Amino acid sequence: MLEGSILQKLEAAHRTGQAGSRPLNLGVYYKNTLIALCHALEDCILTSCSTPLVIAAFQQGKWYLQEAERYGELADRARQITILAGSSTGFAEHQTSQRSNVALVELEPSDPVAQEWHLMILSPTYTAMVLCQELSAEDYGPQGPPAEDRERKFYGFWTFEAGLVREAVDLAIAHVDDYDSALQQQLTTLANTIARESQVAATEEVSDAVFRVVDYLQASQQDLSPITKEIHLDDNLVSNELQAFLRMAQLIDLADANNPMAAAEVAALTEMMGQLLDLPAWQIQRLRLSSLLHRIGPLQASQSIFTATPKQAQDEAPYCPLACPLIPGVQALRTMPRLRAIAQIISHQTEWWNGSGQPAGLAEDEIPLESRILGLAAEFQQQLTSLQSEMNAENTGNQQDVLAQALAYCQAEARDRWDPGLVDVLALLVSGLQQGMNLAVQPPKVTAGMWLIDPPFMEKYTKSAPDTSVKVSA
Repeated sequence: MLEGSILQKLEAAHRTGQAGSRPLNLGVYYKNTLIALCHALEDCILTSCSTPLVIAAFQQGKWYLQEAERYGELADRARQITILAGSSTGFAEHQTSQRSNVALVELEPSDPVAQEWHLMILSPTYTAMVLCQELSAEDYGPQGPPAEDRERKFYGFWTFEAGLVREAVDLAIAHVDDYDSALQQQLTTLANTIARESQVAATEEVSDAVFRVVDYLQASQQDLSPITKEIHLDDNLVSNELQAFLRMAQLIDLADANNPMAAAEVAALTEMMGQLLDLPAWQIQRLRLSSLLHRIGPLQASQSIFTATPKQAQDEAPYCPLACPLIPGVQALRTMPRLRAIAQIISHQTEWWNGSGQPAGLAEDEIPLESRILGLAAEFQQQLTSLQSEMNAENTGNQQDVLAQALAYCQAEARDRWDPGLVDVLALLVSGLQQGMNLAVQPPKVTAGMWLIDPPFMEKYTKSAPDTSVKVSA
């Protein structure tokens, strides 16, 4: 990582041990993946309800020229656009560059930012960022840099997280000061103004952005030739489709001050319950991914252009009644063939054992096993978090009492809401926790999501029929 680059400075501020910060999860991205990501995030500006500050780094002016017309459209919606790139013929003369709210910063060839690819979007309701640095010739190894432009690789990450976007924007503005102090002051004032206007990110805007990212990545995937698919460009696109959903789930958790670790803790609980039930590895892995994504279903209202039709949904889950309403947020997961079974699990986490739940009114073993486990674990985690908050506020009770109360709440609804056999499994798990057993609660490394849908488990992931090989009901 180049010393003095924006990515290096942000990474250094988030190294393990830094107070108040967590390490960044960095990954490798092919150029074609970054193009699709950036186009999706940029186009969200056109539908956003607020006007952003946009800072982009293009490495060389010629790359900016390829996108200059697009940036002219973005300038109609943005408060300010600042472009950082090495100079080239026509870089400053293009009509978009003459706009009053578009500023160019011509980077010196020795500037480490000239090797970076950045897109930072900062507004009161919509924030997004791609922050990457091209691999050096040494990083590529003995084979050297690729001959095909779209196969170039970049190291970094992307996110919707407002705090990280603001940190990167501040670093970029400080870098601008080396070239244009007046512009630096203007950008600082604008960023501070946006900070004062900031609101909680609109759910609709975030979900629109996620669905657009998935759509653009899928469109890019369809354009790949068989040759380029063989060199893992296909996997890179699929990985980032999954990352889009994981990032959305992460954002939902971060926005919940009362329960910011819900996804990770539910994942830990379902994994342990799966192990106690002696489920196969592929099913436990499927449970983990469902748990990490379980909160996005009821919160989303946007439609993807790839959204499955009711007929497609029925084909994927033929045992479910046709009257089962399609949940838009869960339908978005079905745009990825590898997540269709995950969508099914999340859809039916709110079914009741007695058949009075939603969305399909399934009863007992009609409810997919993973859905029963997920619903129970999510409810137990919610009750446990609420009780722990009360205990901390009142400074009374202990962890064993809190665990017992949360379990008792679930036990009271056994045979009505919950599978009684699974409640017994949860009781066994709680007994272990009360005796000192620890669950490994770890937030997912979003940039390393492909292991969750690794090819060896592909058939099991896409299989929608309910698994009835494990009977746990009393």
